[in-house]
Amino acid sequence: MKLSIVSTLYKSEPFLDQFIEILIKSIQYIEIQEFEIIFVNDGSPDNSIKVLRKKQQEIKEIVILDLSRNFGHHHAILAGLSHANGEHVFLIDNDLEVSPDFLEVCYYEMRKDKNLDVVYGVQRERKGKSIEKLGGQLFWWAINKVSEVEIPKNIVTERLMTKKYVTHLLELGDANLFLAGMMHWVGFNQKGIFVEKKLRDGESTYSTKKRLELMSHAITSFSGKPLHYLFNIGVTITGVSILFIFYFAAKKIFYGSSVQMGWTSIIMINILILGIISTALGLIGIYLFKMFRQVQNRPRFIIKDIYKII
Repeated sequence: MKLSIVSTLYKSEPFLDQFIEILIKSIQYIEIQEFEIIFVNDGSPDNSIKVLRKKQQEIKEIVILDLSRNFGHHHAILAGLSHANGEHVFLIDNDLEVSPDFLEVCYYEMRKDKNLDVVYGVQRERKGKSIEKLGGQLFWWAINKVSEVEIPKNIVTERLMTKKYVTHLLELGDANLFLAGMMHWVGFNQKGIFVEKKLRDGESTYSTKKRLELMSHAITSFSGKPLHYLFNIGVTITGVSILFIFYFAAKKIFYGSSVQMGWTSIIMINILILGIISTALGLIGIYLFKMFRQVQNRPRFIIKDIYKII
């Protein structure tokens, strides 16, 4: 069996030596003779490529895909998956939050059940501070509220996949990527197993701002339900407004000039409607922009160079 390992590079230099050392030991432990380790450089500003070029001299199975710029984590993953030639593909981040020996667990799980196409990792409990845990819970709650398919919460990047599954995943033509959703939308026989995810040494490349952007991107890329919710809210507000009109009209008819229409209530209603309209237009604008990106049909990544030992 040939195994492909795919990992992306972004500020990865401090982790590479230990990552490769543990990974090679795991490959030897499961007695895989034929393998390739594909690293995708996603515009990393450090010396990750130089480190790997030196490593190639002793580990010829290392392949480096150098993208023309930073396209983003999910786009870099697709670049690596599209160049994987193995019968099975192991996807993993190299920041050591999940140990590379997770490969062994996934491999034996898949050997135990021949019908499995994907074995993926799930955190038993989210790492980090209380605010990060709360943010994670909110993220997965919001995603599953609008998603067409149930996506397990607290899933991680790390997973072992069959080539057949990867081929169908790559057939999806989404320009706006949300891989966690896409990977479950494809279907096939998948199984989640618990994995320990440690805190990253050094500063995370995902800031709070990026996490919020990811949540917004994930929701609007993977579902049209927010537009349905928006329509329902609009209908509800219209219905309530009509009831208010009848209420104030009846009050004016029966009580005459003694009834003064309140400026405060009018202003509050106007502000509420203005806020809802602004939010609605913004949401529609996001969807229109995503449609624009989709119809542009630009490549999801551009590979500048490929480094490998032949």
